[in-house]
Amino acid sequence: MIWSRFKTHFYHHADLGVSLDVSRMPFPNEFLVTMAPKMEQAFADMAALEQGAIANPDEQRMVGHYWLRAPQLAPTPAIATEITSTLAAIREFAAKIHAGTIAGPKGKFKNLLVIGIGGSALGPQLVAHALGQPRKDKLAVSFFDNTDPDGIDYVLAGLRHQLAKTLVVVISKSGGTAETHNGMLEAIAAFQAAKLDHAKHFVAVTGVGSKLDTAATSEGWLARFPMWDWVGGRTSVLGAVGLLPAALQGLDIQAMLDGAAAMDAVTRTPSIAQNPAALLALMWHFATDGRGTKDMVVLPYKDRLLLFSRYLQQLVMESLGKELDRKGHVVNQGIAVYGNKGSTDQHAYVQQLRDGVNNFFITFIEVLKDRDAKTSLEVEPGVTAGDFLQGFYLGTREALSEKDRHSITITLPDISPRSLGLLIALYERVTGLYASLVGLNAYHQPGVEAGKKAAGGVIAMKLKLAAALRAAPGQSFTAEKLAAHLGAPEQTELVFKILEHLAANKGSGVKKRVKAPWFNSTYRST
Repeated sequence: MIWSRFKTHFYHHADLGVSLDVSRMPFPNEFLVTMAPKMEQAFADMAALEQGAIANPDEQRMVGHYWLRAPQLAPTPAIATEITSTLAAIREFAAKIHAGTIAGPKGKFKNLLVIGIGGSALGPQLVAHALGQPRKDKLAVSFFDNTDPDGIDYVLAGLRHQLAKTLVVVISKSGGTAETHNGMLEAIAAFQAAKLDHAKHFVAVTGVGSKLDTAATSEGWLARFPMWDWVGGRTSVLGAVGLLPAALQGLDIQAMLDGAAAMDAVTRTPSIAQNPAALLALMWHFATDGRGTKDMVVLPYKDRLLLFSRYLQQLVMESLGKELDRKGHVVNQGIAVYGNKGSTDQHAYVQQLRDGVNNFFITFIEVLKDRDAKTSLEVEPGVTAGDFLQGFYLGTREALSEKDRHSITITLPDISPRSLGLLIALYERVTGLYASLVGLNAYHQPGVEAGKKAAGGVIAMKLKLAAALRAAPGQSFTAEKLAAHLGAPEQTELVFKILEHLAANKGSGVKKRVKAPWFNSTYRST
């Protein structure tokens, strides 16, 4: 029964070298036939998107990440030219950095600091970790991917005494993203403290005319590369966002693009049986009842794909996590994604996956090639570490199947620029097709904007609190009294949280006196 079902539902594409096994998803035989009309509409929606239809009505934007690896498919010659000219500029700039034609005050750049957040960090991080070779990379890469001061200090500590040979790439479409802007200011301050002209080290990847673009131009940064409004952050890894850091690292960016283009060609096929993205989208639909009723656990059995589940969290959850469908109905859709790597997870949460609540489906990612070296050490007679890794994957899959835990397996030939491009493109297409199947707009993110707006309110309250305390020197306030003083008693909890943060940081100018009960503690300006 297992072998028979495997033969029926195992997909392999010889030219791509990619396989997809959905045989351990217990969908009935008629499921694919029943879903065919919806999938036909999803194919049509995807074709319209690639032809330049407005896919993000909130902002009246096209969605064109597929054109990044096939500029000839862009809806206008101007867009095609922008893509090809940007790619040429990336290659030229990277070549000059590597040759030392563009260099720092102490010679060739040796380090690369990438500053971004969300898709402007997750994509480059995935590529750097998956493909980097520490002894071969042209530049050693590190990241500011948050506005955590301690995290920033940690990265800067690793670059201590090396800033003169460090190149910085700042990535922000609007130039106003707070986390990226803060990281940029922290980096500038570090360069200034080292008596270095930051402009001779900094590069911008941003929208034309943005705040960042304006600053980079006026300050005379080394270079600027474009981000287009028709490429969303979570699908920008194969634009300048991901390709510039990868090229500077010395990776084969053309192979990534070629891999993605090859997968795109296959996943345009309007046939479910011959389209791995369509098959995956339908498995997501079956597993979650088209409602997100189960989580997706991603288990790559390859250390280099450690960051892939984190990358997918944004791609899938930001695209599918929506309150409203395209018709304006409240649906509260989405698929939660989590995972780390095998076989590490067998010593972590696989215990719960097998014996606990059955609220998930698994995607295993198998990589056939163990390592670049021609031979592997035998850790036991006739057995290598790679053999054990496959054994743990197959054993875990079987142990989960025994308990009616459903799984999908994607098999890649290796981890290379081409295969990473294949994998990225596959999941971009799956996400878009699934969104069409369930009637969602995968290309906007109203919840993200709501969070940004709320954060702005917190900062505004912080400034009011600090000003109020400074205006009353020597006077102490409880959180309740200070909130009432500001005419915002309904925000007392927020006031308390901000005061606690201020008091924990010596440079804030706020001191706390602890009292019992805790809400009688007072705060004053120092």
